[in-house]
This record gives sequence, C-alpha cells and structure tokens, in this order.
Amino acid sequence: MILMRYLVSVIDDKSDPGSTDRQPAISAFNERLIDEGYWVFAGGLADTGTATVIDNRGEEAVFSDGPFVESKEYLAGIWVWEAPDLDVALRLAAEASRVCDRKIEVRPFQ
Repeated sequence: MILMRYLVSVIDDKSDPGSTDRQPAISAFNERLIDEGYWVFAGGLADTGTATVIDNRGEEAVFSDGPFVESKEYLAGIWVWEAPDLDVALRLAAEASRVCDRKIEVRPFQ
C-alpha cells in the first residue's frame, strides 16, 4: 500500500488560545498514532516572538526578528503523518483538533 505524507499544522489564536492542559490527551493521541502506524514526526513550536526570518535573495543576507507575518493566529506545532489517503488524514485531523483544542490544517506533501 502506498502511503501519502501530510503536514498537519496546529493553529493557535492569540486572542482566544486553546486550553493549556491538553498535554496528557495529546500524548495519548500521539501514542495511538504511533501504534497505528501514522506517526512520522511531531513537535511544538516556541512563541512567534522567538522567530528569525532570513532573506538571502539579494547581495547580502538580511536577518529580521519575529515571524514572517504578524497575525492573531499562528503555527503552534506540527505533525507529519503517513496515511493511505486524504480521508484518513482528515479523520485523524478532526480528532487532533478536539484533542489539542486548536484548529488544524492538513496539507499533503507533493
């Protein structure tokens, strides 16, 4: 069976953040992803204020503090999953959204 890889982005909202007590539920969900063979990678991200943007398209690299775009919504973490099709990835993403109390975006790798 050919499996597709999906980038699963966890989106938080500075004006209406998700619950902060979700780690035990997220850990249990991650264990299930591993047991069922969907897990490739996952990680939470530091606050957007810790980001650095590098643009080396000109004659010299330019380093800028902060995220590449200011927004009330931001990328809080990611998963990379392997699934047989988009329907399975979307079903898992719906569960992930409930488990982590945040919006989820699913994008297939090319």
